[in-house]
Amino acid sequence: MKPLPRHQDPRCVPVRRLLQTIGSKWSTLVVLHLEADSKRFSELKRAIGGVTQKSLTSTLRELERDGLVERVVTPTIPPRVDYALTPLGRTLLDPIKALTSWAIENNDAVLAARARYERLNEAA
Repeated sequence: MKPLPRHQDPRCVPVRRLLQTIGSKWSTLVVLHLEADSKRFSELKRAIGGVTQKSLTSTLRELERDGLVERVVTPTIPPRVDYALTPLGRTLLDPIKALTSWAIENNDAVLAARARYERLNEAA
């Protein structure tokens, strides 16, 4: 395996920038909810639950800016706006699903480690 670049390496800048977007609280949920088909804003908001309109708007704009989601406006009255994954956005599905599986499989171990940490820090 190739060694990772140092933090100061200019190649780290786009990695940090992109991880900031896809690692946000709502981005992974948006990507997962768009896997099967495109959705309107209100459909996404309902499906995700707990996300504010402002947060969802911001998340969709970031994902669109990075070329992961496309916004399609259909000129009807009122205009219909749908969001869909781009081909680039679809490439995120496997890594997100792998991380999701890892989190589920290791949840008990992480919870145990947190409890151990809390006990040790309470004693200190």
